[in-house]
Amino acid sequence: MEIPHIPVLLNEVNKAFENLNCGYFLDCTVGFGGHSESLLKNHPDIKLIACDQDQEALSFSKKRLEKFKDRTQFFLTNFSQILDQISTNSLKGILADIGISSYQLDNNERGFNLNSDFLDMRMNQNAKNSAFNVVNSYTCEQLAYIFKEYGELDDAYFIAKKICQSRIEKPIKSAKELQKIIGANKQNHRKVSKATLVFQAIRIEVNQELEVLKIFLEKLEKIKLKDCILAIICFHSLEDRMVKNYFKKWSKNCICDEKALRCECGNNHSLGKILNKKVIIASEAEIMQNSRSSCAKMRLFHFKNMEK
Repeated sequence: MEIPHIPVLLNEVNKAFENLNCGYFLDCTVGFGGHSESLLKNHPDIKLIACDQDQEALSFSKKRLEKFKDRTQFFLTNFSQILDQISTNSLKGILADIGISSYQLDNNERGFNLNSDFLDMRMNQNAKNSAFNVVNSYTCEQLAYIFKEYGELDDAYFIAKKICQSRIEKPIKSAKELQKIIGANKQNHRKVSKATLVFQAIRIEVNQELEVLKIFLEKLEKIKLKDCILAIICFHSLEDRMVKNYFKKWSKNCICDEKALRCECGNNHSLGKILNKKVIIASEAEIMQNSRSSCAKMRLFHFKNMEK
């Protein structure tokens, strides 16, 4: 079986869950099954719950993990919804790798790549909104907003205006066309191009990536997980910042106002502890093998016994 995607931070993920000896492991974004296969091999007594919103990826993972079929369950769903569909009582590990796969990036028809002949970018191919719709029907103000908020572009309105002027003549149908309109300029002193940041912003809008992550984190906060390790891998600063802030919030015992003279909340509100002081990134060796891993950032949190 030809594997279309290299899982990022595989050694680091294995290290994070090295003491996982029993119970259920939830791979929220199983993709093409690389992380899950490794964990199932290394931990013969755990059972896997795997979900993905991409039907193509999920079908591939089912075949790849066929040899573990007595220990696996698969769900076609967005990871923000999986916690509502399963029992969380025996969860001992949770992994959410929330980047897009190399296969999705390289697949011309999916329209994620700057040189694609299509303009789609839907991770769930049954979703209504697409990059074509965003680019061709959003107002200039709406485009400028997502470019500013999700792409952190200083000249967001200027780029939005160029796109709106170009689409007057005819619809923008491909990523190639869109990239040509935006141009090849870099964003200030950063290595990344403005086109890449615009594509990132559109992808986030199409898939509601930040909202989905927020819903997932809020649900984790509400359920009573016991002795469970959570690992989240992000690929852009907006997601990583959100995860960092939630982990910081969850680790606090005292939730009183910072201006309060003394603690009045009981000082027992911590959900657990952050396991890595510094964000975990790919090694130089991994980056040489897979350049796309250079953007990956993993954070770990340990939910302790949350029964009050």
